[in-house]
Amino acid sequence: MIYLPSSSLSSSKPLTFMRSHKRIMLASCVLFFLGSTSATLDTIYANQTIKDGETIVSNEEMYELGFFSPGSSKNRYLGIWYKKISLGTVVWVANREIPITDKSGVLKLSKDRNLIIQNGNGTMIWSSKSNSTVSMSDNPVTVVLQLLDTGNLVVWDKNNTKQSAIWQSFDHPGDTLLPGMKFGKNLVTGRETALTSWKSPDDPSSGLYLHTVNVNGYPQIFEKQGSLLLWRFGPWNGLSFQGLPLENPNPYYSVHYVSNEEEIYFKYEPKTSVVQRILVMPDYSTMHLLWFDQLKDWVVYSTATSKDRCRYGLCGPYGSCNINRYPPCKCLVGFKPQVADEWDRANGSSGCERTQAVGCRNGDGFKKISGVIFPDTQRSWYNQSMSLEECERVCRRNCNCTAYANSNITNGGSGCLLWFDELIDITEYDEKQDLYIKLAASELLDSQPSFYEKRVFTVALSTTSAVLLLFAVAHACIKKKKKRPHMKETGSWYGLNKKGNSVKMEDLDELPFFDPRRIAKATDNFSINNKIGEGGFGPVYKGVLEDGQEVAVKRLSETSKQGLDEFMNEIRTIAKLQHRNLVKLLGYCIHGNELIAWRLYKQGRSMELMSASLRGSCNVTEVVRAIQIALLCVQLHAEDRPTMLSVVLMLVSEGVLPQPKHPAFYSEENPTELESFSSVDESMITLLYAR
Repeated sequence: MIYLPSSSLSSSKPLTFMRSHKRIMLASCVLFFLGSTSATLDTIYANQTIKDGETIVSNEEMYELGFFSPGSSKNRYLGIWYKKISLGTVVWVANREIPITDKSGVLKLSKDRNLIIQNGNGTMIWSSKSNSTVSMSDNPVTVVLQLLDTGNLVVWDKNNTKQSAIWQSFDHPGDTLLPGMKFGKNLVTGRETALTSWKSPDDPSSGLYLHTVNVNGYPQIFEKQGSLLLWRFGPWNGLSFQGLPLENPNPYYSVHYVSNEEEIYFKYEPKTSVVQRILVMPDYSTMHLLWFDQLKDWVVYSTATSKDRCRYGLCGPYGSCNINRYPPCKCLVGFKPQVADEWDRANGSSGCERTQAVGCRNGDGFKKISGVIFPDTQRSWYNQSMSLEECERVCRRNCNCTAYANSNITNGGSGCLLWFDELIDITEYDEKQDLYIKLAASELLDSQPSFYEKRVFTVALSTTSAVLLLFAVAHACIKKKKKRPHMKETGSWYGLNKKGNSVKMEDLDELPFFDPRRIAKATDNFSINNKIGEGGFGPVYKGVLEDGQEVAVKRLSETSKQGLDEFMNEIRTIAKLQHRNLVKLLGYCIHGNELIAWRLYKQGRSMELMSASLRGSCNVTEVVRAIQIALLCVQLHAEDRPTMLSVVLMLVSEGVLPQPKHPAFYSEENPTELESFSSVDESMITLLYAR
């Protein structure tokens, strides 16, 4: 992920205005005052230049602009990279398609408010080609180029600060979507902000894959290879684009979707001081990355890859696709394969057709389906003020309408979305939004399975004897086979919510729900000999699975005030964090009012208290903050103690912490009473000690 090693930046130096100020002072004494100190370190004026080896730095030193060489390449590009953290990680490139082959490159801000990159021969390599209609003052000195702490490079008129930018890099992203960037289309100018991967870590030129917001019909996200549509994320539903791994709300960022007569776009804004970015990789996967200062590295918060999705139109019209099923295609209820023998060969690209025609006859109705990403909305129509009932009436009266749905799922659902063509690219997915498909009256009354399901059922009947025989043999083998730790347990398990009601538990995506009997066996029924620590919400035990894998099991105390909802939210968030230095969350268990989470145990690493090598030196500020967080975790009353999610956020951010009250069991003590707890071996385990 780090395309630019720090060694490639070593030849660059922050651009000061001592050199430029001396040159300009000969031309006009008016510019004498522009040479003063730090206010200009992030800015250059008209006719000033940035040569290869010089840089400008944003005001708070978060970003730096200059020439660089990516990876092992010797080509030179003008780009923006992080300076304060993750030095060398590039977020924007100007001349990504035309590199400079030596270190003669120069960036210049011209009087006509254009940015120009030239090589040593004076040949123009790249230009911003500004066509802004923003009015300009007569004094060219007021035209400035400024690098902001958001990572945005802006050309603007300093005398007209209330007007919009003349040009900005946020309108021309590359492979990175920074907080505040608009991802969408300006309907007035026609300008589209899309994401394009690098060809490779050594080559920032446009790669094969383009990510864009398609605004034909109801907006949705397309991923293309050239002009070929490969994958699609469904329409915006009020919280997210369907199928996009985007949690809303979440603790790290807020999402914003704007759709009006002038522009349609999506953007995200940080909720905390955690630095983050969305990156499109050369292998067409997309990652949301968070920078953790304590780890000095990027952590993957969420990711979207082709392995999780069906290719566009794989199952043709009226077919639904499930990437985890073979064959992946299946006809919707009320439809049959158009070319049956192709479907027999696991090829569903020809799609499906109706078993009974529909028109505008009385009695035709709608079949509700859920758990799918909506079909392609390029040929759809929408109205955000209509109710679902009004939407149904419009679709019922229109002979060409094939389906309808609410366009927004928030606040109980609102808006109307109508389809007027074949329904294509339906993907089975855990979506909580209903789709209503028009069917003939006979299909709605008939409880028989669809044509495709009948064919499968007939084949199954013809081989019943063989299947039963194989099942008997397999059953005998399975009884002897040990279960793997990541397999889903059989049976239904229930937990109790705060009201004492029984709630059925299910797997959270790839995080399995475990049999409580298995956890009890792994920890020797939570033996005191396996206890390795205790926190505010309960003890932690070391356990060993059937295959010898060691795990750490956190068992929440029955007296804990953390309820089922809080526990599940904590599990969902921690499960998303991925990093080599973070303990991996393997699964969870809820049995009655028992709340249990267990993680991968790594002896002498993740379960340490403190290593002796760390005692020689420390950052006082970090130590004080850690102590304050620790005191918050041992408050007398459970409602005063932070959840594990809150502890993680406090550790990785720099926000103001609440003042802790007196901890539980607090009393004055003699320093000599603690001498027996000073050895390294004993400090490897949490001891209960009344203070």
